[in-house]
Amino acid sequence: MFRTTDIILIAVMVSAAAMTYKIKRDAENQMEMVQKLQAQIHTEEDTIDLLKADWSLLTQPARLQQLTELYQDQLGLVPVDPHQFSGIDTLPVKPLTIEQLVARSGRVAGNGSDTDAIVTGSIGQ
Repeated sequence: MFRTTDIILIAVMVSAAAMTYKIKRDAENQMEMVQKLQAQIHTEEDTIDLLKADWSLLTQPARLQQLTELYQDQLGLVPVDPHQFSGIDTLPVKPLTIEQLVARSGRVAGNGSDTDAIVTGSIGQ
């Protein structure tokens, strides 16, 4: 009748068929998830394109000009006067002294030495 090797081979074939079915089912589930994600990505890209179009429509200079004219009294907006801006020549000059420059650089003023007070580990020391 059946020998032991026949029974073992039948068991191996059945388990291989079951394993193949399981792997195929898992692959189909993964493919379904990938398709859902691709559909979501496509939907999000369409939404982003729509929002960009809305943004460009809302920020058109002509539209903003109309809104500023409409709500000028409520917002207290006034046109910019060109004389509000000042040039570099109208800014006051703050003179720096040598003592201030020396104090900023970390040197000791008045010690008669041309070396820094801060030790940096350079070769020339």
